[in-house]
Amino acid sequence: MLTLTDSDFQRLYTYIKQHYGIDLSKKKQLIVSRLSHTLSSKGYRDFSAYVDDIMSGRDPDMVTAMLNKLTTNYTYFLREEDHFKYLWDVVLPDLEKKHAKDKVLCIWSAGCSSGEEPYTISMYLKEYFGAQASQWDTRVLATDISQKILNTAMTASYNDESLSSLPATWKQKYFVRKDGNYTVAPAIKQNVIFRTFNLMDPIQFKKKFDLIFCRNVMIYFDQPTKDALVRRFYNATVPGGHLFIGHSEGLTKATCPYDYIQPAIYKKK
Repeated sequence: MLTLTDSDFQRLYTYIKQHYGIDLSKKKQLIVSRLSHTLSSKGYRDFSAYVDDIMSGRDPDMVTAMLNKLTTNYTYFLREEDHFKYLWDVVLPDLEKKHAKDKVLCIWSAGCSSGEEPYTISMYLKEYFGAQASQWDTRVLATDISQKILNTAMTASYNDESLSSLPATWKQKYFVRKDGNYTVAPAIKQNVIFRTFNLMDPIQFKKKFDLIFCRNVMIYFDQPTKDALVRRFYNATVPGGHLFIGHSEGLTKATCPYDYIQPAIYKKK
């Protein structure tokens, strides 16, 4: 295992924090354990030259590969089911009334990882609107910083474990069984638009959002970074719109511009 000096560690975690908001200042051992094999396989003899190459920014794929190694992309369908019950019982009926004329919903899955979250949202939309679904534009914007994980999401092939929380009828309706895995059906797959996006960048999409999912992403951010991101989310949310975060996360009451609704669910005034 390669040695990571304190100075190289500081250079690396500072670069990651400044550019991607991820705070690894107390994760030296994690960095060493998760990156040493990669460095050795690519011919690096120490971390110093690797950090130089990362900070140069010449190879975006190299940076993406590093971030994939250092953050966990664990997710599954219908994760944190309470959110989807609230979506069904409260959010969708409200949006159906609010958008009765234009029939356009703006929903963002921010930090969508391998796609289970936006596909779950799309299945709920399909179920809720039923025979009327074709009359609505319910396309979900799904973004992640990693093009590699987005490629996995767009492939839309998942194993049994990932689908274990879904109703059996949904597996039959919304998936095609192939080679031992389940592939998302075209009607659901086509309802999701995947884009690379760094959450540290300004949020400048054409329309503001009725609903933003950003779950289990801010666990990697320190409080000032989290506060700044939530303010950007708030500015990108329509009045009365919602923000869903992960249950393992929390927003500071004193600095959060959203109204607290229930655990991990917030609403713009």
